[in-house]
Amino acid sequence: MKITVIGTGYVGLVTGACLAEQGNHVFCLDVNPEKINILNAGGVPIYEPGLKEIIERNLSYGRLIFSTDIAAAVAYGDIQFIAVGTPPSEDGSADLNYVLQAAKQIGQHMNRFKVVVNKSTVPVGTADKVTEVIAQELLNRGLPSENFSVISNPEFLKEGAAIEDFMRPDRIVIGSQANAAGYAAKEMMKQLYAPFNRHHERTYYMDVRSAELTKYAANAMLATRISFMNEIANLADVLGADIESVRQGIGSDSRIGYSFLYAGTGYGGSCFPKDVSALAKIAEHHGQELKLIKAVEEVNEAQKNVLVKKITRRYGEDLSGKTFCLWGLAFKPNTDDMREAPSRVVIRNLLMRGAQIRVHDPVAMTEARHAIQLDMADQTELLQYLSFHEDPLVAAESADALLIMTEWKSFRSPDFHSLKQSLAHPVIFDGRNIYDPQLILDQGFEYEGIGRKTVLESGYLKGFELLQNQSLNHAVTGQMTQH
Repeated sequence: MKITVIGTGYVGLVTGACLAEQGNHVFCLDVNPEKINILNAGGVPIYEPGLKEIIERNLSYGRLIFSTDIAAAVAYGDIQFIAVGTPPSEDGSADLNYVLQAAKQIGQHMNRFKVVVNKSTVPVGTADKVTEVIAQELLNRGLPSENFSVISNPEFLKEGAAIEDFMRPDRIVIGSQANAAGYAAKEMMKQLYAPFNRHHERTYYMDVRSAELTKYAANAMLATRISFMNEIANLADVLGADIESVRQGIGSDSRIGYSFLYAGTGYGGSCFPKDVSALAKIAEHHGQELKLIKAVEEVNEAQKNVLVKKITRRYGEDLSGKTFCLWGLAFKPNTDDMREAPSRVVIRNLLMRGAQIRVHDPVAMTEARHAIQLDMADQTELLQYLSFHEDPLVAAESADALLIMTEWKSFRSPDFHSLKQSLAHPVIFDGRNIYDPQLILDQGFEYEGIGRKTVLESGYLKGFELLQNQSLNHAVTGQMTQH
């Protein structure tokens, strides 16, 4: 099939490359000529494992075209994917300007029946707006205004695992209109996704608005699980419980499961923060208040500062003269995405308290420099106290503590002996709970994770056990004396 993908951001690029990998011929459009030049040269402007290889392969086969030519792009594909950005507006709602502009361009250039697919994450009702924009452009050209159909086909891609998610999806959601054009569009989408349904049917067909809401509801549910677990982890810290034991205890319940039950420093990225906020705004616009969703947002924003609170509790509010090493800057492993990354909040707060910071990330250093410069635009003089290091052990040199901000695999089993020698003080604040606390303590480090207080205070627990043993001995001795 001939496909057009409008937008070569994260979703558009993965969608176009993966559809080409299935044998389709795909025309990818972007208004940024610099990005198109990079792609035509075989480069990739984002980091996603496996994506570069797929793009290079399909460029060589002639199944991928990258261009800025709008008219050619609309003429090319029978199916037109809109995969442009929907950034948050100032009030948190989704900005649809790019989506509606893409729809307008389709209406201005189309000359035969087109299936227009909303792949971008958009508020409920967007398909109606896209339909209105295209129909108006066709009327302006004196053409039939019903010679197209708008489909909602939300993406469910995890950054760092997007290729696997696209090629082996849990589900494919297709929302179509209930008319003749909608039926034709549904059949074309069924043909497009047939290779993904060979072994069992993964596609769920529904009306357009249900499909649009499904995307927001899915991300909101996952974000809710994360915030819930972080709340319980913070309570575990206070109660002296171990969140890892709690996670296993509740995750073993088949009704709950283990996914997204890991405590940490909060979620970030391009999806959860934006989509949770947008869902709340959608509800407000329709006179509804999603109290749970608002609480999820509030918990997450507070959780981004959980390590800062632990640090100031130990060292005081004034961190002048202290040096901290951060391992991990991206919001999650296997990506260079710095959008809403908790590391940005931590870095700013530590710099504002007078600390020096040394950082390392396997792939996100370039994006991090730009993001942190934006964050510190009002305090640029503090950037002199921030340094970037390609070697994680060099980054740790003379630091008073190591902070784990991203759970990269390369951080899981470092040379602890060398790490201990590099640090000025063997202290680890584990914001992702990637280490076994007892193992770290046995290596001679002080350790604090998120909700791992039981193990952290092992000295207290050992003392408590000693008192128990002493009491037991006294009791036995007393009984023997009485006898």
